[in-house]
Amino acid sequence: MSASSPDSSHVDASHVDAALASKLQRSGLKPLNLGGRQLLPIVQGGMGIGVSAHRLAGAVAATGGVGTLSAVDLRRHHPDLMARTQGLASRVGQDADTRAAIDAANLEAVAREIQAARQLSGGRGLLAMNVMRAVSDYAGYVKRSLEAGIDAVVVGAGLPLDLPDLAQDHPRALLVPILSDARGVQLIVRKWERKKRLPDAIVIEHPRLAGGHLGAAKIADLNDPRFDFERVIPESLAFLRSAGIEKEIPLIAAGGIRSHADIQRVQSLGAAGVQLGTPFAVTEEGDAHPEFKRVLASARDEDMVEFTSVAGLPARAVATPWLKAYLKIEQKLQAVAHVKNRCTKAFDCLAQCGLRDGLAGWGQFCIDNQLAAAMRGDLKKGLFFRGVGALPFGDQIRSVRDLMDRLLSGEPEGLAA
Repeated sequence: MSASSPDSSHVDASHVDAALASKLQRSGLKPLNLGGRQLLPIVQGGMGIGVSAHRLAGAVAATGGVGTLSAVDLRRHHPDLMARTQGLASRVGQDADTRAAIDAANLEAVAREIQAARQLSGGRGLLAMNVMRAVSDYAGYVKRSLEAGIDAVVVGAGLPLDLPDLAQDHPRALLVPILSDARGVQLIVRKWERKKRLPDAIVIEHPRLAGGHLGAAKIADLNDPRFDFERVIPESLAFLRSAGIEKEIPLIAAGGIRSHADIQRVQSLGAAGVQLGTPFAVTEEGDAHPEFKRVLASARDEDMVEFTSVAGLPARAVATPWLKAYLKIEQKLQAVAHVKNRCTKAFDCLAQCGLRDGLAGWGQFCIDNQLAAAMRGDLKKGLFFRGVGALPFGDQIRSVRDLMDRLLSGEPEGLAA
């Protein structure tokens, strides 16, 4: 495994759509070397509660990029699995059975979605599964994804110190942590080295620019200069160089990437590729409802708001009616936060939950309810995560192929993040 060399421009067309491979060679961008394949230097970010499922991930991989599914609550794309778990949350006193049934349905959905994405990919690109470290069945999602043949496991929303242990029976699977600063890179590499494993790539996500859960301890830290790509990428590369592993661990910049110029900029800093979430979420192949895509595509930076999630992490989303109403009473809800007898849905999706565990200062809402409503396009109830920056096609909903073409062609020039 090695990062792309500075003069590397040839792409193996067996893993990349031929027309896009040709376009990459003319683009001035470098390919991404990952998993023994030369790919387009574009990774689609994982977006939970069904936003990035098999249609989106399969379409991205088919072009020669990295398509990413998100493991959390994928059963929502499978009517039979939803029917199997319908009404279970109302069975007071049987919470353990309810959680087991929902977890089993979600793990079955993980395997189904990987198989469906693989068929759509046509053997091109790579397929990844994004798993939040903060979810309660994190280990189960990782193991089932690996058993189902996923190419890579990407973990954010917490430090995945134990990921090499969970993947010890799958030495060929790629393991990719999401981090935000050079200190995190050093910590993960040193901890994993003791387990005889190295990250196969590291996603460097800027919390001031990304959407969803953000890699900072608190909202006040989002603008800390230690997260700037101009600082964290060179610092991380310097550490990897000192450890003699610079060529083994490509860095992938995430957050606010919107254009060919943005990709050129971070590659000039030493990144091997980029990860984008929101621009892929609003594509025709995106697995969420058309109204979900409309809300994200039409939102402007002034429509964004940062708040503390129920997972205890800073988060960024569109200031929709539900979120505005919640934020008006957030402090009152936090003031009376207390431990609940049971999870609202007897699902216990998070290992630690501000609402269930009565954690003052954390979010006080059911994140599964609100994200699922957004995926269905429910503007009145949904929580719509989004990153900052105007999208490549403005408020238009275009195909994955169009987006890849735009990012590689550089026409028209986008605004650097």
